[in-house]
Amino acid sequence: MSSRVDDLNLFLRVFDAGSISAAARSLDLSVAVASQRLRSLEISLGVRLFHRTTRSLTSTDEGLALAAQGRPLVDDLQALMAGLRQAGTGVSGTLRMTTSATFARQYVSPLLPEFMRQHPQLRLSLDVSDQVHDLVTAGFDLALRIGALEDSSLVARQLAVNRRVLCASPDYLRRRGPPARPEELAQHDCLILVGSQGRADVWRMKDKRGREVAVRVDGALESSQGEVLRDAAVAGMGIAMHSTWHVADDLRAGRLAVVLPDCKLPETGIHAVMPQRRLVPARVTAFVDFMAEKIGGVSPWERDEKPPRSRKISPAAS
Repeated sequence: MSSRVDDLNLFLRVFDAGSISAAARSLDLSVAVASQRLRSLEISLGVRLFHRTTRSLTSTDEGLALAAQGRPLVDDLQALMAGLRQAGTGVSGTLRMTTSATFARQYVSPLLPEFMRQHPQLRLSLDVSDQVHDLVTAGFDLALRIGALEDSSLVARQLAVNRRVLCASPDYLRRRGPPARPEELAQHDCLILVGSQGRADVWRMKDKRGREVAVRVDGALESSQGEVLRDAAVAGMGIAMHSTWHVADDLRAGRLAVVLPDCKLPETGIHAVMPQRRLVPARVTAFVDFMAEKIGGVSPWERDEKPPRSRKISPAAS
């Protein structure tokens, strides 16, 4: 029975990756062994699961049916076995997780020693990348994602609110003068985030009267990496839009100041995102609960002295 479950798991890896060699590498198998086990599964089922050529591998109708109906069974069995092991030995196995580089450095990495001490039987594989992975295809148990979530078959739990502010260095605001209204952002040097959703050059907010405003902004620097924009803002190159978790220390230290403090930017969330499963592995539940305790409610970046809303900065005398 166990070998058949392993063979089904191998089939799902091949199905997701579209390659026997890629699936074999993910399971630490040789290509020859993986091919032999896949062929053995086909013989035992009496159907062909893939059409194979020297250049391509495509699923048959039977392969599509097995993937759709077999995946929940494998996930549930693996979660059940992990739960039974947990009852005797605690959380164990390998937790495969991915999250963005900056958030990992500031708020995940410092917490990992405590979490690993709580669960000494657990192994952790952490992918630190701003790339949004397909969790199922890449074999991840969990992702920590920041911002608005796209509709998908994934399961998400919000861990914290993601609040954002406009900010710039005191030096920039002295030289250029702080904008008094959202519309004045169009006359400023703004630092633009670019990514999979395109160029984020339309900044939306509610002004102090509750009026929704959308302003198209521009500037000399754009980047796909928020850390680059943060460094540029601190260096006085312009106004940036940042999550408060990212710049809370800079605001407290006075390296950055809030711009248009009476305006409210749309809030999103910091989420734990998991593949759709009826039984969630104990290792995943343990980490999600741990992070919810550590950053939920009043988040650590808002727990100490609150970042200054603004301070009066006068333009440089002409």
